[in-house]
Formats: sequence, structure tokens, C-alpha cells
Amino acid sequence: MKLSVAPLLPLLLLALLAGGTFWLDRASRMEEGVGDGRQRHDPDFVIDNFTTRRFDPEGKLQHTLRAAKMLHYPDDDTTEVTTPTVFYARSTPPLYIDARHAWISPEGKEVRLMDDVRMVRAAGIDEPALVMETAELRVYPDDEIARTATPVTVLHGRSRLHGSGLEANNRTQKFTLLGRVQGSLQRAP
Repeated sequence: MKLSVAPLLPLLLLALLAGGTFWLDRASRMEEGVGDGRQRHDPDFVIDNFTTRRFDPEGKLQHTLRAAKMLHYPDDDTTEVTTPTVFYARSTPPLYIDARHAWISPEGKEVRLMDDVRMVRAAGIDEPALVMETAELRVYPDDEIARTATPVTVLHGRSRLHGSGLEANNRTQKFTLLGRVQGSLQRAP
């Protein structure tokens, strides 16, 4: 008895056609929610050369953020900023913080400044400027607190200090260098 494949050929072609149709339907169908960008880390808006201000409950200016570019991401409600500068208006003397990049948490409770971070308390009467430089700084704008666990250099007039971290409180105007601190202190004339 001889077996012939010829009668099964149309059935095999029909099965392949049905499988291909099923696969094509699945591959071309968009999953729910994918089209709106919420599942991807794509910005939903971009702003160039912007300034934002935050006020305290009494309506007084607390701080200002200026930057060259801002990208907001709807999937995690975070914001990325290019060349940010934060200015604390209530400080006497004023305090400026700038960097190359920043990441801002939802609701702006935490700002991570990265790459060439520089914090400057302006010079006052008979007081030189205080300059702090580091690679990364976490700022909590509402509390006016900044922290870093990366190496820090502090310059105050001709004094120069190095530490392995920093905690700064703008309200009390206290800066605490962490870890082993090295440097040179120069007396005021």
C-alpha cells in the first residue's frame, strides 16, 4: 500500500494560513495604554529657557529654578533639567546652586543635581563668598537642606577644605563636612 501526501496538502496549507493570520493579528494589535506613552519613558512636554518660582504659605518667594531645558516624563511624573540654577531669595546673603543636569522628583520634593555642582553663598559685608563644589548633590527645596555622599571641596576666602560628604542647612546657615576632612584654614586679616 502506498501512502500519498497529496490529499493532506490543502489541509496543511489551510493550517499554515490560519496560523499566519492569527500571528499577524496579534502582532499588529496595539495593547491598551501603549499608544498614550504612559508605559514608555518618553517626555510628554519639553520647555526651553524656563523659570519657575516656589512661594511659601505666606506668599513670599522661597526659591527660583532657572534652566536651559526641561523634560517631563508622565510614566513616573519626574522631570529632567539641563543647566539648572537654584536661587534661594530669603537667604542673607543669597545662595545659588548650579549644575549641568538635574532630576526632579514628583511634586518637586527632591532635586538631584549632577555633574559640576557648585553652591555659592554670596559674599557679604566683610565676609568672602563661600563656594562648595561636588559631583552630586541632593537638595530638598522646601526644607532648604542639601546632602551629598560624594567628595566635596569648600572654599571660603583663602581657606580650602576637602571632605567625603556634606550636609547643609540653608535656614541655619550651617554646613557640615563629613568623613575625614583635610585642608587649610586662613585667618581673616
